[in-house]
Amino acid sequence: MALSYKSRRRLSLLILLVGLPAYVIVSVTIIGLFDRPPFWLELVVYLVLGVLWALPFKAVFKGVGKADLDEIPDETS
Repeated sequence: MALSYKSRRRLSLLILLVGLPAYVIVSVTIIGLFDRPPFWLELVVYLVLGVLWALPFKAVFKGVGKADLDEIPDETS
């Protein structure tokens, strides 16, 4: 079942405003439980986590910044 353009926009906004800050808090909390690793390893971990959160939502974010393809303009004029 494919989501409509409007649903994808709303869901992407919810993910960015609620899900991403929650993911950041959880990630930093989990990393904080361990002793501080070397700077380069900590940087790699944060870079991987920074990309990893978006992969499951790729289909939701795809095409959200473009015009609505579901809405066909009336070209009868």
